Amino acid sequence: MFHVESFFDPATFTLTYVVYDPNSKDAVVIDSVLDYEPMSSTVSTASVETIAAFLEKAGLTLHWTLETHAHADHLTAMPWLKKRFGGRSATGVGIREVQKVFKAVFDMPPTFRTDGSQFDLLLEDGQILEAGTLRIETISTPGHTPGCVSYRIGDAVFTGDALFIEDYGTGRCDFPKGSADVLYTSIHDKLYALPDETRVFVGHDYQPGGRSMRAETTIGKSKRENVHLRAETTRHDFVELRNARDATLTAPRLLWQSVQVNIDAGRLPAEHENGVRYLRIPVNLRKPVDDDGTRRDARAS
Repeated sequence: MFHVESFFDPATFTLTYVVYDPNSKDAVVIDSVLDYEPMSSTVSTASVETIAAFLEKAGLTLHWTLETHAHADHLTAMPWLKKRFGGRSATGVGIREVQKVFKAVFDMPPTFRTDGSQFDLLLEDGQILEAGTLRIETISTPGHTPGCVSYRIGDAVFTGDALFIEDYGTGRCDFPKGSADVLYTSIHDKLYALPDETRVFVGHDYQPGGRSMRAETTIGKSKRENVHLRAETTRHDFVELRNARDATLTAPRLLWQSVQVNIDAGRLPAEHENGVRYLRIPVNLRKPVDDDGTRRDARAS
C-alpha cells in the first residue's frame, strides 16, 4: 500500500509528487521544483521546502529523487533534496541524447559530460527501481523529448509531460529531437496498454477554462476523452493535430534557464572568478543577426 501526495507550483503549473509507504516510511520524490524568478534572475526554495516539511512531518526516508525528463519550464530541486535528505537521483537513459543536443545549443565547455553521469542512475525501459518497499517500473515514453520516461508504481503511473489531464491533451513535441509520431507510440501503444483503472498523475495542469487544478485522471478516461489522443485516434490524425498545435505555441517562459540546469542534474552553473554564477541565453538562435541586430538574411538580400 502506498500514498501519493501532490504539490502544485502555480508559477510553472508543475506538479511534484511524494510517493510513500505509510508503514515502512519509504519515499520517492518525482519532478521537484527549484523556484526561479527571471526578472531578478534569482533562485529560491519555497516550493521544495514545502515538500521537505511534508517529508519531515511524516517521518519519511527519501530513497530516490526522480525526474521524468529534462524540463523546459522549471528548474529541478534535485540537488537540494539530495543535500537535505540524502538518497540518489535518477532519470531515463535518453537524457544522454538531450545533453548532446543542448551542449551544442549552449556552446557548453568540452568538460560538460554527455554520458548522463551527473545522475546517480540512468533507467532503461522496463527497468525496476527499488525504494525500500516501493517498486517502481520505468516506462520509456519519448516524444516530448527523447529522454522522457513515466514511472509506474502499483496502480498508478506518473507521466510527466507525455500525457496530461484529458481536457488538456498531451505534451508538445516541437523541442529538439521531439516527435509527435514517437509520442503517439509512447501513449497509444504503451500507456494505453495499461489497465483502464490505472491512475494517471500528470506533470503539469494548465487548468483549461479556469477550472480547479487536477493532478489525477485514469488511463480509461484518457482513452475515452483525451482531446488530442483517444484510443481510436489514428497516428496520422494525432501527428497532424499535434504538429499544427505546436506551430502556434510560444517557447516556455523559462526554457533557456531551465534546460541548461536540468541537463546537469539540477546543478547551477559554476561560479566565475567574481563569485557570480551566469546562465547562457542564446540570442536569435534560429535567425542569426549581426552586431547591430540586423538579420543576416535580410542584409544579404
